Amino acid sequence: MPTAAPPPHDPVANQSGLAPAQSSTKTRIVGIGASAGGLSALEEFFAQTPSHSGLAYIVVQHLDPTQKALLAELLQRVTTMRVRQAEAMQRVEADCVYVIPPNTELSVVDGQLQLDAPAEPRGMRLPINILFSSLARDQRELAIAIVLSGMGSDGTLGLRAVKASGGLTLVQQPDSAQFDAMPKSAIAAGCADIVAPPAAMPARILAYTARQPNSVVSEIPASTLSAATAQRKEATSNTGLAPGDHLQNIFELLQQRTRHDFSRYKSSTLYRRIERRMAIHGYATIAAYAEFLQHNPQEIDLLFKELLIGVTSFFRDGPVWQQLAETTLPELLARRAQEPKLRAWVVGCSTGEEAYSLAIVFAETVQRLPQFRNHTLQIFASDLNPDAIAAARRGQYPTTISADVSATRLAAFFTVHDGYYLINKTLRDTVLFAEQDIVLDPPFTKIDLLSCRNLMIYFDATLQRRLLPLFHYSLRPGGVLLLGSSETVGQFSRLFTPIEMKLRLYARQDDTPGTSPNFLMQSFSSPPSTYKELPMPPPTAPSETAENLQKAADHVLLQVHAPPAVVVNSSGDIVYISGRTGKYLEPAAGKANWNFHAMVRDGLRGPIANALKEAATSNTPLQLRGLHVQVPGGVQNVDVTVQALRDPGALQDMTMIVFRDMPTTPAGRRRKTLSAQEASHELELQQCRDEIYALREAARASREELQSANEELQSTNEELQSTNEELTTSKEEMQSMNEELQTINAEMQTRLDDLALAQSDLKNLLNSTDIAILFLDQELNVRRYTDRASKVINLRESDIGRPLSDLTTTLE
Repeated sequence: MPTAAPPPHDPVANQSGLAPAQSSTKTRIVGIGASAGGLSALEEFFAQTPSHSGLAYIVVQHLDPTQKALLAELLQRVTTMRVRQAEAMQRVEADCVYVIPPNTELSVVDGQLQLDAPAEPRGMRLPINILFSSLARDQRELAIAIVLSGMGSDGTLGLRAVKASGGLTLVQQPDSAQFDAMPKSAIAAGCADIVAPPAAMPARILAYTARQPNSVVSEIPASTLSAATAQRKEATSNTGLAPGDHLQNIFELLQQRTRHDFSRYKSSTLYRRIERRMAIHGYATIAAYAEFLQHNPQEIDLLFKELLIGVTSFFRDGPVWQQLAETTLPELLARRAQEPKLRAWVVGCSTGEEAYSLAIVFAETVQRLPQFRNHTLQIFASDLNPDAIAAARRGQYPTTISADVSATRLAAFFTVHDGYYLINKTLRDTVLFAEQDIVLDPPFTKIDLLSCRNLMIYFDATLQRRLLPLFHYSLRPGGVLLLGSSETVGQFSRLFTPIEMKLRLYARQDDTPGTSPNFLMQSFSSPPSTYKELPMPPPTAPSETAENLQKAADHVLLQVHAPPAVVVNSSGDIVYISGRTGKYLEPAAGKANWNFHAMVRDGLRGPIANALKEAATSNTPLQLRGLHVQVPGGVQNVDVTVQALRDPGALQDMTMIVFRDMPTTPAGRRRKTLSAQEASHELELQQCRDEIYALREAARASREELQSANEELQSTNEELQSTNEELTTSKEEMQSMNEELQTINAEMQTRLDDLALAQSDLKNLLNSTDIAILFLDQELNVRRYTDRASKVINLRESDIGRPLSDLTTTLE
């Protein structure tokens, strides 16, 4: 869960003990998105924002495109900062508030405001997502985004982009919002770093920025970081602070919690991510944060996700995909002309955009080249982040991907749904997503094309040197390796030859001079120096062997003369074996697996699996008779007993499976028996054939009826789907208009309050003058009067609106 309140300790800025960063000063921008009910939240926020925070604020609210907005004037009343309506190409300045104009989309490009006409029709616009996404691109880790009260889910995707770039995300506490749909959507998506009421957000932002320098952090060589770490250790020895030791403690906590070792990841990236989590929680030193992690496993999970944040998009680096489509893939297909099934591996696939991009390019290539129409591509896409893998499997992407994917491709490979695009099933079936740690888990093999783009830049040189031989091993002869724009094969030029050096495309070198046959094992000969094996639980000590003769004899009798049996737990794992069970169980190939279902032989697997389910709810043993299992001498008949164990307590919730071999009928006697029964069996067989024929005819008739009914239902379903889409569109338009009306209503209510106050002030002013004044309209009807005038002319409140001629006066 995101943090909702700062920890109770004194923050001290700039004492994190982390490596210094080269920086370039840049105005930091806070993007604020609101909708229905957002005016009061904005007023609370800016009422607590200091006028000289050094930050710039951009406000985007859902406004009526046909009405003049009053938002800038209303916000100016609660803050001393200058509030202005955004203008095109306006440079963003610190300590200023910029408000979106009606009927526009507002974004930030190179520190300047950019206004565009809305691309979507009214009711389908998501201006908050557009602003936040532009902030993520322009500000990167300096971006700050806030979602306040509103209906719908606008802002969630934008927050995700800001979080992915390393920026800070805040969401209004739902119970403090007049409309909580937008805050709840952002929280449910896991996009909120801080959840707080609007009035508490300025202090949290300033505390965060005080620990995060107003700069863009650049990559720092490991040697520089090591020297800086040594200097910091010496400088902070009096305080007992040892950043390197505490970082190692953090790596160990991550490894114990997630099994993944981050000690060989690039230090500058890790420092920046850890420093961000420290700033969110308000910790000033890495020692304090390491202590916090030890007592908060949930924060370890959040830090793990923070370190795994990946930035990706469809068809990133266009020239690369053009090269693949026009040259590389056709050449690869030509080399594999006799092998129509190709395999690709996308390492670090994140949320799947790159894997699907490869699938699209391959589909277009084989469609363009008729001679390869029968070729297929199976894509394996792996990543360390389980949330990213789950998102990739769903294949749902926001409508903003239209900026990266052409309209032709959107029409051919995507289906438009309610506010998102869905990858077509045929394309999704070509990609297999898997959670995998490239450092620990075995690789995919026999690969024709391996893409590992912008992943190794997060690893140090040692780990990079370990991975490239692994990629060489995974690729087939003539396979292609694709790296990111900032990555090269380095010293492994003997393993890969460049296809297009500028685009980082390499071909696998089949003949590798100067390498021994076991070079791959040598590359992984020793784990990283900082890697520590996790403590394994000590094996259960075997029970002491019975020393007396009776126990020893009982043990021999049970092992030799009792029927073979196994005991399994509720998960199907074997916990005890009695007797010789090799005839019925066989270890599965691959990694050692003691699960009963994986080891049981064919012929026994299905019946016993069903019996295990029934035995869990039965108090009596289940007997399975006449099962057959293949043995070297032929077929063995087996009777199996399955019994759920209730007592003693040590065996509770376990199941015993007992195997008993049954005698096999000799072949000669079996032939005689069959001869005697052939006539009756033939008659029964003919009867069965007649029944099967009748059943087939009945099934054919039913199938035709069902097909007719299915066609009618399909037609009805299409009509209902069309109606549902129209209703969904109408609902979105009504919701958008409702939000706009809510905003206008809030502005009008504020204006009414102002007018009531002005009217009260005017009345008090007139009464205090002690002069008889009478106000008349064009028709000489009474509009207003002072108390002094009521003594000259007989007036009372009910006379307002009456003609002056109807009233009496004391004047002569």
